[in-house]
Order: sequence, then C-alpha cells, then structure tokens
Amino acid sequence: MREEVLETLLTQVRACRVCEKHLPLGPNPVVVGDAASRILIIGQAPGIKVHRSGVPWNDVSGDTLRLWLDVDRKTFYNPKNFAIVPMGFCYPGKGKSGDLPPRPECAPLWHSKIFSLMPQVELTLVVGSYAMRHYLPESAKLPLTQIVQEFDYSRERKLPLVHPSPRNKIWQKRNPWFIERVVPVLQERVRRILSS
Repeated sequence: MREEVLETLLTQVRACRVCEKHLPLGPNPVVVGDAASRILIIGQAPGIKVHRSGVPWNDVSGDTLRLWLDVDRKTFYNPKNFAIVPMGFCYPGKGKSGDLPPRPECAPLWHSKIFSLMPQVELTLVVGSYAMRHYLPESAKLPLTQIVQEFDYSRERKLPLVHPSPRNKIWQKRNPWFIERVVPVLQERVRRILSS
C-alpha cells in the first residue's frame, strides 16, 4: 500500500511545473525512491548531464560519490538501496561560478511527503552546502570543514558530505583526513546497512 502511495507521489513530483518559468531548459524533475529504501541521499540539484539523461548522479560527481560509498552502479541505482531526493529536482541553470542554487520551491513542497513514505531509511547523506543548511541548520554557520570534522560518522543517522564535484578536488587535497578517516567509516556503514 505504502509503495503504491509513494509511486503515485513520485509521479506527481515528476509532473511538477511549479517553477517552470525559472528553468532555462524546462522542467525535468529527477527523483528516485522506494518504500523499502535504506539510504537517503539529499543532494543539491541535477546538473545539465543529469537533466538530459534523467538519471541522478550520472556524471563525474556521481562516480566520485559511488567511490566514497564503495558501491557499483547496479547497487546505487537500486531504489530499494538508495533513495535520491535532491533539494531542487530540476536543473536550475548556469551561474557565474557553476550551476545556480537549487530552486527553493521543491524541498518545502515535496520532501516531507516523500520522506514520510520511506520508513526503512537508516542513514541520510546530506550532500553539499544547500542540503546542509536545510537539514543540519545547527551547523549552517560553521565552515564546511568544521561541519564534516565534527560529525560522528560511525553513529549519526544524518551525515554531511562535501559535494563530490570536481570543483571540490582542492578541498579534498587540503583535507586528506576525509578520504583517510571519514570515507572508510562511511563505507563500512553503507556495507552493513545494505547487507542486513
């Protein structure tokens, strides 16, 4: 029953046109979920490649994220494993230094409805600063590095991740502890959840 309700809701999301006039390439909401999803990924918004393919994290950022999680594409794109619900469901367009921020309409309009239908989620990955500001408001004023350093990746149910974009390679080089200490703990948690 819950599965049918969620599928109906996701169909409504994919047909959403609320912010159509603000989208340079038009609406193409990208969202994935299942009532049995175990891990929720809340990212920012689809990039242009994802907009064109309709497949979330289908780009270099997605390759890096899957590497951090130590999962292959088949595992990642199984909605019983991962739900993928960005802050903004559509490509927002280009800005001066990368893509524009996610449209502000999506999260308040849809997130709580979607999340209420996914009771099996054991771990939520909050990826990027826009998602962090919304879902980790107590950390919103802290520098990104401090936010990531202060979380207990072995216990917390909601974890911040720096965006895996190639633009953040410099951050990764300056903070090797992330790959050395955080990523292995994250991988172990993902492995445990998906195997249980």
